[in-house]
Amino acid sequence: MERDDNDTQGGERRRKQVADGSDVPKELLDQLLTGMGGQAALADPASLLRDLSAALVSRALESELDHHLGYPPGEEPPEGQTNRRNGHGRKRLRTGQGELDIRTPRDREGSFEPQLVPKHQRRFDGFDDKVLALYARGMSVRDIRAHLEELYGVEVSPDLISRVTDGVLDELRAWQSRPLEQVYCVVYLDALVVKIRNKGTVQNRSVYLAVGVPMDGQREVLGMWVQENEGAKFWCAILGELRRRGVEDILVLCADGLTGMGQAVEAVFPRAIFQTCIVHVIRSSTRFVPWQDRKRVCADLRLIYPASDASAAKEALDAFEAQWHHKYPTVARSWRERWDDIIPFLAYPAEMRRVIYTTNTIEALNRNLRKALKTRGQMPSDEAALKLLYLSMRHDPKTKTRAARGWTAALNQFAIYFEGRLPA
Repeated sequence: MERDDNDTQGGERRRKQVADGSDVPKELLDQLLTGMGGQAALADPASLLRDLSAALVSRALESELDHHLGYPPGEEPPEGQTNRRNGHGRKRLRTGQGELDIRTPRDREGSFEPQLVPKHQRRFDGFDDKVLALYARGMSVRDIRAHLEELYGVEVSPDLISRVTDGVLDELRAWQSRPLEQVYCVVYLDALVVKIRNKGTVQNRSVYLAVGVPMDGQREVLGMWVQENEGAKFWCAILGELRRRGVEDILVLCADGLTGMGQAVEAVFPRAIFQTCIVHVIRSSTRFVPWQDRKRVCADLRLIYPASDASAAKEALDAFEAQWHHKYPTVARSWRERWDDIIPFLAYPAEMRRVIYTTNTIEALNRNLRKALKTRGQMPSDEAALKLLYLSMRHDPKTKTRAARGWTAALNQFAIYFEGRLPA
C-alpha cells in the first residue's frame, strides 16, 4: 500500500513538472529559443510551433533511416552491407498547423520506406479530416480553400479537395451495402428535396432515407436512395435491398403517403404494419387552408388521432367534417381517402403509439441535413448529393440516439402485440 501511495505522489509530481515546464531541462529550452529566433519567435507562436513540428518530423525520419540501415550517422556500417546514406530531399507537408518544410533522408538503394510520412504523401490524415468536416457542413470547394488559407496559411488546389472528398465514396458504397439487423421494430421512410443539375437544368429530386429502430432503441440510418418519381416498383426495390442485406422482418413501417408504398410493403414484408405519418397527413390536408384559420383547423384535427380507438377517431372526424365541410371540404375528404393507412396505430397502447404514429423521430437528423443542403445550394450530381449527406451524417452526433423516451415500455408492448417475432 505504501508503494502505491509513493507511485501516486510521484505521478502527481511528474504531471506538475510537465504542466509548469520544470521537467524540461533549461539548457534545452535555451537552445530551442536560440535556434528558433529567441524572443522574435515568441511573438509568432504559430510559426514557432510549425518550425518545431517540422524539426521533430525530420528527426523522426532520420531515426527511421538509422533503424533501416542498422547504424547511426558517423559510424561504420555493418560488415558486408553496401547500402549507405545518400543525402536528403525536401518535402512540403500539409498539416492542421499549416505547411511544414521537412528534410527527408535517402539511401543509395532506394529501399527506405518511411512510416511516419510515406513516400508521395503530402498531407497528414488530420488534414484530410478537417477538409471532410468542412465539406460535411455544406462548405463549397472555394469556401474550403479560403478557410484553410485563412486559418492555417495552406494553399490547396480544388483537385486536392475533390480527391479527399471522393475518397469517401468507397466508404459510402460499403456503408450502403453493409449487413443489417434481422428484425426492426420500426422503420421510418422520409424524403429530402435536393436541387441537382441534370443535362444543363436544375431539377428537384428526392433523396429517401430509411431509418430503423432495432430492439435496443438506437436509431440507425439504413440507407439513402435518389429517385425522381416514386412508385410501387421503386419501393419494392428499396425494401428488397433491405431484405437482401439481412432484414427478415419489420414490425411497423411508418412513412408519408408515398405512392405505391402500401403495395410494396405488402409484397416484400407482408407481415409488416404500414402506418401513414399523421403529421404529414395534417400538413398535406391543410395545405390550402389560409393562415387565419389554419391554427383552429389543426387544433380540431388533433382531436382525431388521440382517440381511444378507430371507432372514436371516426366519430371525431365526422364532428370535424360537420364543422368545417362548408368552408374547407377537401380537408376531411383527404383524411377519409387515406383512412385505412391512418388508423393502424390506434390498435395499440399509448407506449407504442408515440413511437409509430409519425416520422418525427428522424426530424432532428433531417434538420441538420437540410442545413448542409441549403448551404451548398444545387448539387452537380446524384453521387455528390449522397456524398454530402453521408458526410453530414457521419459528423452528426445525433445520427444514433434513442428513438423515443420510454422505449423500454414500448418494447414490452411490441413483444406482447407481435409475439414470437422479436429475437429472444
